Amino acid sequence: MTPPSFRFFLGLHISQKVPDATTIWRFREDLVNGGIVEELFATFDAHLRANGFMAMKGQIVDASIVSVPKQRNSREENARIKEGDVPEDWSENKRRRKDVDARWTKKNGKSFYGYKNHVSVDVKHKLIRSYAVTDAALHDSNVFEQLFADNTSKDVWADSAYRSADQLERLSQDGFREHIQRKGSRNSPLTPREREGNRTRSKIRSRIEHVFGVQVQRAGNLLLRTIGIARARAKIGLRNLAYNIDRMGMLLTAGG
Repeated sequence: MTPPSFRFFLGLHISQKVPDATTIWRFREDLVNGGIVEELFATFDAHLRANGFMAMKGQIVDASIVSVPKQRNSREENARIKEGDVPEDWSENKRRRKDVDARWTKKNGKSFYGYKNHVSVDVKHKLIRSYAVTDAALHDSNVFEQLFADNTSKDVWADSAYRSADQLERLSQDGFREHIQRKGSRNSPLTPREREGNRTRSKIRSRIEHVFGVQVQRAGNLLLRTIGIARARAKIGLRNLAYNIDRMGMLLTAGG
């Protein structure tokens, strides 16, 4: 039996039927194909700004890996998929069950297969102001500047993955004040002053970890069971939107 709370969420009277699985599936496909999720996200962001939640005090950029079920392919099949070529001998049914858009990546010595959720969060309210979804293998720095959202401050925080001489020069030319973590190496370790600078920047940069932590807490295991990057973008975009809705509720309860 459908819980009353779910009926209330859908706006259904107790005498009305709850949508069946096929109806829900078609609705999800409409979200994927129509770009509706991006429109919903932008509409809610405008609602946030209209209700006093302007993006303020700068922005923090980071990415989180979103895993999908691992594919059991041969080495030859994986090599062809990586080149953007789907094996000809796959049946139509097999093609529908294979995610050929996801990619492998390593983080902290551990391998992951899936996508990345790149987000920009405003420092003041910890709301997601923009996002991008890519395969997991794409380096974070490739979508860095496209994540920048309108903010009352030109300050930008990020971890060391986004730091390069070219990146710093572009930020300076565009008038941004960078607060990007420094990274030492075996032959060039960080100086005490640089380590202290990292600790200072981390006090603000680490706020974005709360965003990813809440998403894990609310959604549980973030393993996506969709096929293809189009569906992944829709599903991850909805998670980002759901986070913002939940976060706005907390801000209103706390008085902004």
